[in-house]
Amino acid sequence: MQAVQDAVNGGSEIFGQDVSRLDALGGGVTAREIAQQPQVWPQIDALVAGQRGQVDAFLAPLLARPELRIVMAGAGTSAFIGECLAPGLLRQGRRVEAVPTTDLVSGPDRYFQRAVPTLVVSFARSGSSPESVAAVALADQLVDEVHHLVITCNEEGQLYRMTQDRANALAILLPDATHDRGFAMTTSFTSMLLAAALAFRVLTPGVAARLAPAAGQVGARALPLLTQLVDGAFRRVVYLGSNELRGLAREAALKLLELTDGQVVAIHDSPLGFRHGPKTIVDDQTLVVVLLSNDPQARRYDLDLLRELRGDRRAGRVLALGARQDDALGDAFGEDAFVFSGADDAQDLELALPYIVFCQSFAYLRSLSLGVRPDTPSMSGTVNRVVRGVTIYPFDREVSDVPRS
Repeated sequence: MQAVQDAVNGGSEIFGQDVSRLDALGGGVTAREIAQQPQVWPQIDALVAGQRGQVDAFLAPLLARPELRIVMAGAGTSAFIGECLAPGLLRQGRRVEAVPTTDLVSGPDRYFQRAVPTLVVSFARSGSSPESVAAVALADQLVDEVHHLVITCNEEGQLYRMTQDRANALAILLPDATHDRGFAMTTSFTSMLLAAALAFRVLTPGVAARLAPAAGQVGARALPLLTQLVDGAFRRVVYLGSNELRGLAREAALKLLELTDGQVVAIHDSPLGFRHGPKTIVDDQTLVVVLLSNDPQARRYDLDLLRELRGDRRAGRVLALGARQDDALGDAFGEDAFVFSGADDAQDLELALPYIVFCQSFAYLRSLSLGVRPDTPSMSGTVNRVVRGVTIYPFDREVSDVPRS
């Protein structure tokens, strides 16, 4: 990926194309933001390490309480960060749920419990989405003891400003490079995911340096495969992943929908869940991407479905993304698998970062192939970078209506 990184530093090419041409096509910003991620991640690692004392002073007393409930919240892509993180926190013995702010706002009495000490973890690129701001206010209104951890990319956002000078709140502000200017969340997604995983010690310091080379392989080595996939002109794409990678599959599907302005239908599921009805979507215009787990238990199920899909011969193409060579994959450099080298011992949450760079890159290149401008893909103008048109209504039910446990 050296050519890509050179472009970020002022060079001439990204994805094998001249940056000035990508700018003219309306995609230069998003291309740079996808390409810069391996360089940004070590900055996130260093930032969390530098704030370790402050983070621990806030989190450690809360996490020591077995009754603490953690609600991981965000809207759209930001909500999927919590879905990726929750399995790792559950393995730590935490009580954690990923609940989109869009659900918290529409049914706060379904999700907040008044008498249960709660830590709300809010993920936000801009920090100004109406639902994200309202979710914090509703938590304050409906929970007797609530604490807030905000992980955001924007110092000017309302969420960041709301946390200042509050004893029950802490904000982790990420570098300005993470505040994507393009429509799609790319660097912001991976950076907030990494920051939270480090803050909660789901991942260990130094992980970014291990992951950056893997993500870097989505340059020269993956580019021929990405070009083949784009040339396939698939009208439907399915992303499948287990556990931590299920949330990632959801984000991959959203990226493709967003960047192609909905011209490519994209869905997600788990490999086991896919058989229970959603598999009917598969036809010869469908690309299926299986995000292979490194976890031995989950991997068995992933490989079973991979074999089944290939045996069915219904899909236009079935691609495996993995980090371990396996007889079921065939040649690691063959047309039906891409194996990230040097990541065979990575946790699935670690694999999420290079995997999503591959998926973002495919979505970006497919967008260009359709004549869409990736930096502003909504041709109708009805979908916006920061959501508009949301009216926030007060929740004025009697407090006795809010569950206590």
